[in-house]
Amino acid sequence: MPLSPFLRPDAPALDPATLMDIIALQGDIARLGPELGSVMALVTDRMLALTGATGAVIELAEGEEMVYRAASGMAQEQLGLRLAAGNSLSGLSVRSNSILRCDDSETDTRANREACRAVGLRSMVVCPLTHGTTGTTPAPGGVPSGVPDGVIGVLKLISPTVSAFDGRTEYILRLVSDMIAAAMFHAARFETSQLYHMATHDALTGLPNRALFHDRLRQGLEQARRTSAALGVLILDMDGLKTINDTLGHAAGDAALREAASRIRDAVTAFAVAAGSTGPTVARLGGDEFGILSAPLEDPAVLSAKAERVADALDAPFHFDSATLPLGCSIGQAVFPKDADIPDALIHTTDQRMYQHKRSRKGDKR
Repeated sequence: MPLSPFLRPDAPALDPATLMDIIALQGDIARLGPELGSVMALVTDRMLALTGATGAVIELAEGEEMVYRAASGMAQEQLGLRLAAGNSLSGLSVRSNSILRCDDSETDTRANREACRAVGLRSMVVCPLTHGTTGTTPAPGGVPSGVPDGVIGVLKLISPTVSAFDGRTEYILRLVSDMIAAAMFHAARFETSQLYHMATHDALTGLPNRALFHDRLRQGLEQARRTSAALGVLILDMDGLKTINDTLGHAAGDAALREAASRIRDAVTAFAVAAGSTGPTVARLGGDEFGILSAPLEDPAVLSAKAERVADALDAPFHFDSATLPLGCSIGQAVFPKDADIPDALIHTTDQRMYQHKRSRKGDKR
């Protein structure tokens, strides 16, 4: 049996504060349980403070591509990015099942130089993520051929400066990747394809999560550019969830979120059926925020009508035990290419309009 990373004789010394942060992260990961999407988001957020990295990414190997499924810092705007696995350091880490470090992406031939320039990184370190035990048989569920069984992706740290990482960083990366593997261990009974579903969907509502929403947004924008089509985004924020949590507890809050998700999904599905169009993507983006992606969008005017349908669906009160709880939402919308032509600008515009709507609704209530 291999030694724990803490017990390896070559392990670098970590200061007490860093050790306490790693232990706290381990506890938080355990509390999230099977919510793999939330685990990955938590890890990428915490890695910045733990290592001094400027960005952190979890990439999953899907087909012949590496997909950004969680991202923080300078990598956050790249959430959903897809890169060819065959010519990237991440793909090589997955295939070799080994930690790899690149001190300068401009001179390291293993790195995808153009992709690194697009993200803005110069140095990086990547560590493979494993699901269960590794062997030599290609894993099922869309993992590229030649990948050891159980290796499903990488945890990657990035920086815009040369030689930003060292052996200490690699050690912390190995420790945290082992924590992610432990979080995945309970899911060893699942096929790899089911594990991907758990990593890309919200455990509470069953909806696609933020990472999958951004992935589909990027793919939708690429198709819209090729076909000169429009694309629509709605982002909505539930009203009153904090009050529900504070007065009736988180069980009521969770029930309200599930009810909201169901109403939103039913409203947009009914609208699509009535219009004879393909159903849009409905996702839980986190907390009390949901996103709706309509790609392609045949008529931008339809987006406003869809927003009204969703708002009407959420306005009806929600009954929990003996309490009648008011629901509602604030909604923002944006259309490609009229309002913005890149993912982060489109989301930013939608967010700003959602907050404007929220402020106007609060003013109406005064």
